[in-house]
Amino acid sequence: MSSIPDLDCKLIRPSGGYAGKQGFSYVEGISAQSSGATGIAMMLVTIPPAGRAKAHMHAAHETAIYIMAGEAVTYYGDRLQHRVVTRAGDMFYIPAGMPHLPLNLGTEPCTAVIARTDPNEQESVVLLPELESLVSE
Repeated sequence: MSSIPDLDCKLIRPSGGYAGKQGFSYVEGISAQSSGATGIAMMLVTIPPAGRAKAHMHAAHETAIYIMAGEAVTYYGDRLQHRVVTRAGDMFYIPAGMPHLPLNLGTEPCTAVIARTDPNEQESVVLLPELESLVSE
């Protein structure tokens, strides 16, 4: 018997999506709303060719990304001065409070699994429009 009452495992079969503040559409996954999660959110995102997020940060939570297919470029830092290219099979970590802006410069969609340490995934998204013009790609 479990010593933790009222907890249960949950199977999530995504059936829809939602538009994130960042400008991408996400496939619903694990969250406080879908499963009762209290410390994590996980979802799928596909960045279409030429797709670009809005500059943003996640004020109070960390992000882990696994690239399943395609390639994305992410600019990050206080002035988006750093650049990293992630490809299928790569994992990428973004600490809480780190400004970033991902985009797809390729001709194929980029699909990724995203996990965050906030079960209310969109709650701590902070848009940073003042950084938008710093990335001209």
